[in-house]
Amino acid sequence: MLAIPWIQQRLQKAGSVTFSLYAALVAFGTYSCMYAFRKPFTAAIFEGQTFLGIDYKIWLVMIQTIGYACSKFYGIRFIAEMKGANRARNIILLILISWISLLLFAMIPAPYNIPLLFLNGFPLGMIWGLVFSYLEGRRATEFMGAVLSISFIFSSGFVKSVGKMTIIDWGVGERWMPFITGLVFIVPILIFILLLEQIPPPSAQDVAVRTKRAPMNKQERRKFLVTFLPGLVMLIVSYVMLTVLRDMRDNFAADIWKDLGYGSASAIFTQTEIPISIAIVVIMGLLVFVKNNYKAFMLNHLIVVLGFSITLFSTLLFQAHLLHPVWWMTLTGLGLYMGYIPFNCIFFERLIAVFKYVSNVGFIIYVADSFGYLGSVVIMLVKNFYSLSLSWSQFFIDAVLGTSLLGIVIMIASSLYFKKKFLTMNGKNNPVVSGDVQIA
Repeated sequence: MLAIPWIQQRLQKAGSVTFSLYAALVAFGTYSCMYAFRKPFTAAIFEGQTFLGIDYKIWLVMIQTIGYACSKFYGIRFIAEMKGANRARNIILLILISWISLLLFAMIPAPYNIPLLFLNGFPLGMIWGLVFSYLEGRRATEFMGAVLSISFIFSSGFVKSVGKMTIIDWGVGERWMPFITGLVFIVPILIFILLLEQIPPPSAQDVAVRTKRAPMNKQERRKFLVTFLPGLVMLIVSYVMLTVLRDMRDNFAADIWKDLGYGSASAIFTQTEIPISIAIVVIMGLLVFVKNNYKAFMLNHLIVVLGFSITLFSTLLFQAHLLHPVWWMTLTGLGLYMGYIPFNCIFFERLIAVFKYVSNVGFIIYVADSFGYLGSVVIMLVKNFYSLSLSWSQFFIDAVLGTSLLGIVIMIASSLYFKKKFLTMNGKNNPVVSGDVQIA
């Protein structure tokens, strides 16, 4: 990838605040633009279109999610073993494959174009791990990861607003809308990838505080999983529930808003997501000031518990007609992202730092993500093939009420497990106490 010497030199000499802002913003820009190739089609309704008795849009969401889930399973190895020199090239290649699939989706009539959403979802599932690899293992990773992660929230609403605008204001058909939306963002994403590639590797100080990050082969990945298996199972189960709820709210936001009486408001997607984005970046960014890795790791558990709680109680208030629909969607989004975003960067970043385990965050994120998106596929299959006659808004409410309390209990149990693990590994004569000896 093309090097820009003057940017690289400035970054090498930059202070921590300037460097963190640069890295955070270009990572945010890259991943936000990626959403233009993944999410715009969900802003369309495709009303009246069905295939084999199932709503056409549900087929599209389900097939893309299957592609995304398969990508996460493949990414466990792909991301864990990725060498830094190939990252930018791979991001560009994956984006182009997904965009070409949207062109073919527009050209081929329904329902024969449904499989193209698998081709669209599979390459995009690996972008997160590639982008985050530029940020992990640094003293300010929480701040940079928080800014990157709000791209989930902001860009999902933003690109759907752009997609809806192309339909309403430009007269673009629903089938062509995803490709045209991608066209709007193709030059910006290439610029952001170029800027991302200028970021230097972690400094010696970063490595001393956060542990060295390195590719992991099959044996190293297996050893990591065995070492923390009970705790990882609890974290992954919680993450699966968060992913299912978050995907349901995100993929069927247009349908939920239609149920709530806001179907013709294209700006509603952004209206609710901007305040959530600001709140999340503040909450997550403040963890940078918690220098003790163990305390920060436990605080992440607390944030996830609070997220489940906000989602649960806001839904109960909405059911009791004590909360306006816009406030309900905003608060459920805030609660879900308070749980979802730590898992996508900060949670496992601190896990590695706490236990001084030479590894990389991308590997464990993709283990969690693979099961998370598999859970989303299963839920969609259950709703549609078991003929559950519920609107998406009611189905979302039922799912929140059915899982949030369980998520709170599991996260409390996880915190107790890792507390015991930490105390055991930091017992008398244990080399981890010094912080100089790594356990892998």
